[in-house]
Amino acid sequence: MIIFYVPCKNKAEAKTIAKTLLEKKLIACANVLPIDSMYYWEGKFKENKEVVLLLKTLNHVEEEVKQEIKELHSYEVPAIIRINTRVNSEYLAWAEEQVE
Repeated sequence: MIIFYVPCKNKAEAKTIAKTLLEKKLIACANVLPIDSMYYWEGKFKENKEVVLLLKTLNHVEEEVKQEIKELHSYEVPAIIRINTRVNSEYLAWAEEQVE
């Protein structure tokens, strides 16, 4: 199982991405979390509110998930960060039933 960490501009965008991925059976679950972000963009310091998506999925759909995120995301350069995980067997079995 892998988790994608994907900051989004707002809750609506995050939920749209999550719902699309769920409907396409590319993820088993999504969590939407508010965050404060600080970074430099085009040489200028930025500080703003964002929403992070934690997307739980399986290795065999990784490229499809990344492509869908790129198509749906509003950022010029969205962060799509893969996190490798270890998960209990019961949860993994459930996730395998959800993702095609």
